[in-house]
Amino acid sequence: SRPALEDVAAEIERLGGRALVLPADVADADAVRAAADAVERSLGPIDVWVNNAMVTVFGRVRDLTPEEIRRVTEVTYLGSVHGTLAALRHMLPRDRGLILQVGSALAYRSIPLQAAYCGAKSAIRGFIDSLRSELIHDGSRLRVTMVHLPAVNTPQFDWARSHMPRRARPVGAIFDPDGIGRAIVRAAADPKREHWLGFTTAEAIIGTQALPAYADYRAAFTAFEGQETDEAETPDRPDNLFQPVPGLHRTHGRFAGQEQGLALSTTGTAARGFAFLAGLAVAGGIGYAARAARRRVRA
Repeated sequence: SRPALEDVAAEIERLGGRALVLPADVADADAVRAAADAVERSLGPIDVWVNNAMVTVFGRVRDLTPEEIRRVTEVTYLGSVHGTLAALRHMLPRDRGLILQVGSALAYRSIPLQAAYCGAKSAIRGFIDSLRSELIHDGSRLRVTMVHLPAVNTPQFDWARSHMPRRARPVGAIFDPDGIGRAIVRAAADPKREHWLGFTTAEAIIGTQALPAYADYRAAFTAFEGQETDEAETPDRPDNLFQPVPGLHRTHGRFAGQEQGLALSTTGTAARGFAFLAGLAVAGGIGYAARAARRRVRA
């Protein structure tokens, strides 16, 4: 909402920065393009563009409506597409700039009760991967990076639409949004192909790639109760799927006493390399044990 954006602008200006308030629905491509044009006119060339807007609906697939799925897709996936296109329009002629996409561990490891959101985050990853290859082919100096997040204590669990009987909560370890914000700034200053934030993100991504069927079963038996508190959901409470919810704008959600600091931040390449070496070590150990067993049998 405009009042929430104006609060953020006032905070930025107190800290010595400049801010421009541009209320817009990211699902509207023309509105996003107009916002980018306004930024260039008022603040100068865009150096970094961050796509982060999202909405979600908690509930089983059978309980979702087509309209809800469409809206999650339009905001979470197409909103990032529209932002990327608006940024490219200004950055490509200058042959410089960075597009930073805030992703999620759920872009790799889908979980129950969040099918629309997981589908949108997976789609974003596919879109960004295609764009990255095109920029490489063209020899462009534009940079594209994705920062994949774990569960973060934001207000989304208070204002997201839910069909669950109990109030929603982040699944797994819950991380402090301030540490996540600082990590995103660092990723913008030193962009890699992907940045994975939090040990649970690396665990989810590598586990899914190594043992996808096991990951399916683990999600089936841990992610249902893991996304619900003991508190009953309030029927017909306001949600932000189609319009802002006034009065809930803040950085931290209601899980302040359960937050963890960001102890691990790695690039996807480094994490995959470590996992590959660990796999070689395990395979080598198994091979050594098998050879030793054969020698004992011969003896």
